[in-house]
Amino acid sequence: MSRAVKKLDLDPVTVRKARSLARKAGRPIVNLAKQHTTVSVERAVLRLAGLTGADSDGIPWVNRLADTVRADVGLEHGLALPVWDALVRGEAEDLSVLAQKAASGSVTFRLPEGRDAVRARSAARKAAAVGMKQIDGRRRERDRLIKRHGDPEQRPWIYLIVATGDIYEDIPQAQAAARAGADVIAVIRSTGQSLLDYVPEGATREGFAGTYATQENFRLMRAALDESSRELGRYIRLTNYASGLCMPEIATLAGLQRLDMMLNDSMYGILFRDINPIRTFVDQRFSRQIHARAGIIINTGEDNYLTTADAVDAAHTVTVSQLLNEYFAKEAGLEDWQLGLGHAFEITPEIPDSFRLELAHALLARQLFPDAPLKWMPPTRHMTGDVFRGYLLDGFFNLVGAMTGQGILLVGMMTEAVVTPWISDRDLALQNVRYVMGAAGNLHEDFHPAPDGFIANRARQVLGESVELLERIVDDGLLNAIGDGTFGLMKRPADAGRGLEGVARRSSAYYNPAIELLEATS
Repeated sequence: MSRAVKKLDLDPVTVRKARSLARKAGRPIVNLAKQHTTVSVERAVLRLAGLTGADSDGIPWVNRLADTVRADVGLEHGLALPVWDALVRGEAEDLSVLAQKAASGSVTFRLPEGRDAVRARSAARKAAAVGMKQIDGRRRERDRLIKRHGDPEQRPWIYLIVATGDIYEDIPQAQAAARAGADVIAVIRSTGQSLLDYVPEGATREGFAGTYATQENFRLMRAALDESSRELGRYIRLTNYASGLCMPEIATLAGLQRLDMMLNDSMYGILFRDINPIRTFVDQRFSRQIHARAGIIINTGEDNYLTTADAVDAAHTVTVSQLLNEYFAKEAGLEDWQLGLGHAFEITPEIPDSFRLELAHALLARQLFPDAPLKWMPPTRHMTGDVFRGYLLDGFFNLVGAMTGQGILLVGMMTEAVVTPWISDRDLALQNVRYVMGAAGNLHEDFHPAPDGFIANRARQVLGESVELLERIVDDGLLNAIGDGTFGLMKRPADAGRGLEGVARRSSAYYNPAIELLEATS
């Protein structure tokens, strides 16, 4: 992934300073995450231990069990000790029965002490280890399949969104997209799922502008794309979204079902879904630890800032967020090859030299993160319904991707942000990508901007502004910066937002076997 290294004459001292400042800004957030837990982190432990299914009202058993334990002993100690203490005491023969008894009010939970706590801890760790072993097995399975079928020959990987709301309609569309050249299939979630504090169960057919993320939907689509991998002779990757109020649980389900990429951003839910910042950062750290263990590539959402803020004036906020995301990801155990850091082609087309500005921003990201794949996002903000103009904009976007060696290229649609694209729109969009990538070939090897020209100077300017912003964040604190509207012009204070009631400060007796297992190998 080092195709664009040294194409910009960036001052190495400035680059090192930027990374150092990102670490300083991020470290207090990591400490905060280590001091707290959330309902979704705790429910993820139950899912690792194999608890599935829902009651007659569709409420998952993990929610019913978690809610009862919390009412009896609180959340601050974690769920593991009270739950496995009850199992060791013989209150139920397994988690499923225990959840049903908890829902009916026929079992009372306690926080065990002494030998009882030791026994509960041992039982909880053994149960969580079963799920972790499954995740490890799914990672090895992916490695075998990639070795057997091979990776796509070209970079960037071509990433295409498919989501009808009906998983059984999504499958043939995803397989058709793979045949037409897509390397990564993303199943976008149903509108509003990120605000649900539970993960729906089973195969679903009623999503709106997207398909619900469920364990069964993951399983069905993964199996279908495995068929396509065999047919096409290349491994087709599957993407979904580990964000929102159930980020840790969805990350866990992705590991169990061998998804390959997950949207997993440090601030998307905070800024654009008004989810409490502390809740999000706690959930994010756990989900990224799971992704690291599962060998999943994360995609981050810096592109979203440019849908609300100006892409030229706010370019440095994208770079700052990328640096913060890199720090948070590596602290959680992710490696460079797993960092699909986001950025986007969103400069107003009418601005003079807009193409050169886009090249500068894309090349800056490529050089700052030479070993990360990067996720390059198409224009959406300036799509007007003029499909001819939109198709041309997407062609320019694809050309920037080819010239700067991006790793993951999301296919732009000429009807993007206007209507839900038709299958024919996707086919035309894929033709656009294939033509530009084929015609450009290895153009990135030949493209070298003038050392003191427009592109290089613009990149240095954005990097300098990023350092200045990081210095202010270090002084004021990242939570205050988010509260002040630094990113995407959205003001999100740390003491407000959805999901705050699901956060608890860990007690001295807190125990989480999943975190123990994850950190034992990090």
